[in-house]
Amino acid sequence: MPDNKDWMKNPKLASVDKDKLELLSALASQGQGKSQNELLPFLMSAASQGKEQGLNFSSQEISAIIEVLKMGKSPQEAARLDRIVSLMKIMK
Repeated sequence: MPDNKDWMKNPKLASVDKDKLELLSALASQGQGKSQNELLPFLMSAASQGKEQGLNFSSQEISAIIEVLKMGKSPQEAARLDRIVSLMKIMK
């Protein structure tokens, strides 16, 4: 995720609760610098914590967030994001 919060202002995310977006921004900061091997367990843990707090993302919200995050990324970065999302779906 970008370092600043401009991505959260994207009109495609207008229907996503601001608390959810803030949570994602905080997770992005915490996840920076983690290797791909460290990132998946980190994300799975964060997803569990979010569910415990009652923060569930609909499939539409997830799709919109991923679409916005892929904007301006290289094909390699976009493919990496797709792989992480696929792995998370498998591990649910």
